[in-house]
Amino acid sequence: MEAALAEELLEIAQTTKSPTLKVHNQVPGGVHCSGDLYDAYRINLHSRIASRVLMRMGVCHYQNENDIYDLVLAQAWEEWFGVDHTIRVDVTAIKSPLKSLEFITLKIKDAVCDRFRDMYNKRPSVDTREPDMRIAGFLDQRQFTIYLDTSGEALFKRGWRTETGDAPLRENLAAGLLRVSGWKPGVPLFDPMCGSGTILCEAAQMVQGVPPGARRRFAFEKFHDFDPAPWQDMKAAIKPNPLPSEPTIFGSDISGDMVAMTRHNLKCAGILFEVPLKQIEAQQVQPPVPVEQYGSGILLTNPPYGERIGVRGDSSLEEDELAKSFYADLSKTLKQRFAGWTAFLFTADLTLPKMLRLKESRKTPFFNGALECRLFRFDMVAGFNRREEAIPAKAAAQEKAAAPEEPTSKE
Repeated sequence: MEAALAEELLEIAQTTKSPTLKVHNQVPGGVHCSGDLYDAYRINLHSRIASRVLMRMGVCHYQNENDIYDLVLAQAWEEWFGVDHTIRVDVTAIKSPLKSLEFITLKIKDAVCDRFRDMYNKRPSVDTREPDMRIAGFLDQRQFTIYLDTSGEALFKRGWRTETGDAPLRENLAAGLLRVSGWKPGVPLFDPMCGSGTILCEAAQMVQGVPPGARRRFAFEKFHDFDPAPWQDMKAAIKPNPLPSEPTIFGSDISGDMVAMTRHNLKCAGILFEVPLKQIEAQQVQPPVPVEQYGSGILLTNPPYGERIGVRGDSSLEEDELAKSFYADLSKTLKQRFAGWTAFLFTADLTLPKMLRLKESRKTPFFNGALECRLFRFDMVAGFNRREEAIPAKAAAQEKAAAPEEPTSKE
């Protein structure tokens, strides 16, 4: 989601009128940007796509673990947090020649603690579950970078989710899917397999103008020099959008429990307008808005896979046969009922277009954790497939019999 994040950061700079926030290069798994500390506040408050906002403390070329220790020891950690704060260290690496990430993590922790011990004869404690401060190290083939995390808990934890289904999407991934799909508030959006409603909650907050970080706390609020006044001013400057007069966001699921969970999560997310929800099989759905009024819309969903598909039909069937049957029926529904719509299906099953018997117009790679996924786009145009599906078999045979024969030629 690097390109989507870079685009979002530019928007945050513009909408918050920040003269200092600058967006630089995209790197695997992130985007480099620069600004003052208040810009870190702004990104934490407004970014729907970022996982964390990391502040770079130092960078060096390294040959061994001692080079890493020396760089970390040289950083003025005491200017940011105190010896009574708890810490956690996380390390990631790409193509690093060093063999043990656990040993590097230990060296970083030792360097931070030794810095405090040298100054105060006391060291911070480690808390891996709920630390006050998170320190992140990153290694590539030659270079080591040390960061202080300004976010605390990962940003996808918006502070509203209390209930989830079996395989919930992370909130920032749902926001990334919405952005890559091109959806904007006001365009009809339909999730026919909504699960616990993550896509719908993200979209509804966007419609209402609720920043994703408005209901949670951040690590930067524990920094030594944290000034609460500008932070409160930033939150006070948030102006919610007018509530829509008619629904444009819709959801459904075969499970009544999932529909109830989505309704509950929408309420917890602070949504003050109606998001119509239905309990219905995905193969039976129809466009939730009249074509004459809106023309078309976006269908965006994370369809079931593996065991989750078992609730969609006859559990006595083999999983592969059940999946084929389900997607064949879903394909007919999309062709016959959603002409003019754009359908986006997010899945780890890369054979999905083949099962739908549809040719995708675009496929965007994503990673859901370590799982490689695709967002498949299907443009549901009124055409041959739709007409063919709509003609009963007998009528089609009669039509074929009545057609004049094509002339043939022989060599």
